Amino acid sequence: MVTYSLKQSPDGSWCVCRLGFSLFSDLRLGSAIKLAREVARDEHLRSGRSVCVEMPGTDTSIRLAQYARPAAVLEQAA
Repeated sequence: MVTYSLKQSPDGSWCVCRLGFSLFSDLRLGSAIKLAREVARDEHLRSGRSVCVEMPGTDTSIRLAQYARPAAVLEQAA
């Protein structure tokens, strides 16, 4: 599964990351969430891979979006 994550900068802005690399930075939280979901959905549609968007929570990560093929499609492919 491909994971896009949101990370907060020391100045309070947010960035969208993948594999530890910042793809977009200096965003407000709402804009970062929206952009991460758009990028994740686009990657899922192009590649067919499962993709999710997460942001840090107090104890664990909070999943904001997940794009995956329906179970019926996965069973037919097997």
